[in-house]
Amino acid sequence: MEILLNGQKMQIADEMKSVAEIFKNEITKDEKVIACDVNNEIKSLDYIPTENDKINFIDVTSRDGRRIYIRGILYIMSKAFQECYPRALLSVNYQLTNAMYCEVDNMKLTRGMIEKVSKKMQEIIQKNLPITKIEMSKEDAEKFYEKEKTLKGKLQLDNKQKDEVSLYFCEDYYNYFYGVMPNSTGFAQAYELLLYNDGFLLRYPGKENPYILEKGKASKKLISALDEYKDIHRVLNINTLYKLNSQIRKENTAQVVMLAEALHEKKISDIADNIVNKKNVKVVLIAGPSSSGKTTFAKRLGIQLRLNGLKPVTISVDNYFVEREDTPLDENGKYDFECLEAIDLDLFNDHLTTLLNGGEILCPTFDFKDGTKKYNGETMKLAEDEVLVIEGIHCLNDKLTEKIPKNRKYKIYISALTVLNIDYYNRISTTDSRLIRRMVRDHNFRGYTAMHTLQIWNSVNRGEKKHIFPFQDDADSTFNTSLIYELCVLKKYIVPLLEEIDNSYVEYAEAKRLLGFLKYFEDIDDKYVPANSLLREFIGGSIFEY
Repeated sequence: MEILLNGQKMQIADEMKSVAEIFKNEITKDEKVIACDVNNEIKSLDYIPTENDKINFIDVTSRDGRRIYIRGILYIMSKAFQECYPRALLSVNYQLTNAMYCEVDNMKLTRGMIEKVSKKMQEIIQKNLPITKIEMSKEDAEKFYEKEKTLKGKLQLDNKQKDEVSLYFCEDYYNYFYGVMPNSTGFAQAYELLLYNDGFLLRYPGKENPYILEKGKASKKLISALDEYKDIHRVLNINTLYKLNSQIRKENTAQVVMLAEALHEKKISDIADNIVNKKNVKVVLIAGPSSSGKTTFAKRLGIQLRLNGLKPVTISVDNYFVEREDTPLDENGKYDFECLEAIDLDLFNDHLTTLLNGGEILCPTFDFKDGTKKYNGETMKLAEDEVLVIEGIHCLNDKLTEKIPKNRKYKIYISALTVLNIDYYNRISTTDSRLIRRMVRDHNFRGYTAMHTLQIWNSVNRGEKKHIFPFQDDADSTFNTSLIYELCVLKKYIVPLLEEIDNSYVEYAEAKRLLGFLKYFEDIDDKYVPANSLLREFIGGSIFEY
């Protein structure tokens, strides 16, 4: 039969062989290959081709390949843990830079334990054991779970849109990871287990070089924010999707929503108190990645500042772009509006200094059509009880406000740091949560399709990685904008948008992946979402004007 492999037509014998078997030489030659894209759908290398399939190899340097690599190394680690410590209650909690933070709930970890598990992992990798996906009917799965007394992958039984339950087997070990897996254990080139806090880090290579473990820098402030929310949700006994769904089915939705919103309000109030207690602060700087909810956060922070006797006044960095002819170009020769040099730093700092010294400025308004600053007679002067609130991607970078003394600034990093896991082995990506928020907002308020948002998302992420993430530890406060119930609300908005994307588009694989885990969430009606909720920035109906 005829297929298209990496864009080249070829004939293959119709012998029911897998991609891994048919193209063994090609895959062996390129060790980075970990899966394949078949007609814009991600498949294991165990996939058996059919007539006219369009197949492309996926390697670990790609976005999808990296996800598969991480799932695979987690699978190997969990298998090794079970073989070394069968009674260990392992949980995969959250992702850091090129590492996953994990804990064992019922054991105190020691260096010896970590070394033993690491050695076992190496044995599993060297044996290059097959990882096989086994599917069973829900009736058979019920009997299996009753016999095995396990929760691994059991959430699949609750998914009404699935007729079968899947588990990945490797020898006698089984588990389920939500997404395509490597077809064997020999893919892993480098890894490391390290004791960290009360748990351990499973470190893996960066996307750019899959053979080398780079030195990772763990953000202490980020970890602190994640730990705080994780601990609170564990106290509430809602740290997994299974438990969240259970609360909704028990009609405890209102309580879940109120507790999540109360946590936000408390943290915003604490940050406002910190700003006031610093006495000399006159400039509040807010930065965070796309769809973190910066606008609503700034408005709610402003209310708390007013309660403390400070009146917030906003100033937009977007009005301080350099003239169009002075705008730097990126590597493709296009205007780079995201780089720091695209801002007229001298003018911006001079205006801030004037305001802080009690002077008056003539405010610019940037005309994006003409590419120039214009002055329409609008002036600004800062009163004694007023404080500037500035939001922008460079706000954590001291170079943006280099002429302003540090004791006069208060920097806040915000992001939707998801702490809800699907189960103890499968986490929900912070980036996925922001992407879903962005698609809903782009559709509701900007007239963009989900397809458009998916197409630009990689570019958005590159800008965040370059301009925001390196400075997150410079913040005075970190605010987690995630709401444990939000995907239950966003689900009804995003599912129809993703279902519009069929397999004729390269974005189909990503749309299908997101749909795959969203369908596990129970629905929550909009009526439960307060009018001042940060979530309203994305679904509408907010008490705030944007």
